[in-house]
Amino acid sequence: MSTRRSFLGKTALGIAGTASLPLLGSALNTTKNASTQAGGDHPLDIGIAGYTFYKFDLEKTISMMKRVGVTNLSLKEFHLPLNSNAEKISEVKSKLKDAGINIYTVGVIYMKSKEAVDQAFQYAKNVGVDMIVGVPNYELLEYAEEKVKEHNIKLAIHNHGPEDKLYPSPKDIYDRIKDMDSRMGLCIDIGHALRAGTLPEKAIREYKERLFDLHIKDVNSSAKDAKAIEIGRGAIDFAAVIESLRKIKFQGVCSIEFEKDMSDPLAGIAESVGFFKGVMKG
Repeated sequence: MSTRRSFLGKTALGIAGTASLPLLGSALNTTKNASTQAGGDHPLDIGIAGYTFYKFDLEKTISMMKRVGVTNLSLKEFHLPLNSNAEKISEVKSKLKDAGINIYTVGVIYMKSKEAVDQAFQYAKNVGVDMIVGVPNYELLEYAEEKVKEHNIKLAIHNHGPEDKLYPSPKDIYDRIKDMDSRMGLCIDIGHALRAGTLPEKAIREYKERLFDLHIKDVNSSAKDAKAIEIGRGAIDFAAVIESLRKIKFQGVCSIEFEKDMSDPLAGIAESVGFFKGVMKG
């Protein structure tokens, strides 16, 4: 398991071993070549899920994203309401663009009526993204599929763990959309997946054809009532998660969603982003 302790330990060993690099060069090159053949050099993009900044306005959100060096954002409606007019949309998009931040998707958006589905797809179209992270009620899935086809906008359905009556685990999503349009897919929340009894690295491989987005978090155990914690301090095996993502050559964004200390999250976000990047490099 890729824990914070094991990661730091490996880093220390790496520093201590620099004097032996000439002797290890051949072996390291062999390992690198094998890793490359297995997809180990496949780049992964990092983003931040907008819910992370639930208690902050757009300016503070931009400031924190710049502090941690992440430029992809899944935009939530508290930063840009679903019923925003063209002027408001332009204003928010300009602020983010000027800060070097890319809105790569919108959501999570809950859809409990046809009107809510219509609004979500029009919102995504107006913002200029090609994907919605959403949670449509079961009876709205076929209607949502129609909108996916009409607008050519993907729908990545989000799992929310054992408490969720609709989509507790990635399998609960996949089983309902597997025979639908190929633009109907998943946003796997790896923390909620583990709490629902699913290893994230396994779900990534099993549902790779419909995996559009990821919410990356850690939890302090695999229990149903596990709590969010800084990435690398909890129960998720991030080395295995990254290995699976590289194996399937994941083309989406790995969005950090930090839900601990939400009134003062910057330190935790920074630690989480740093650990995730470190495991990617390690």
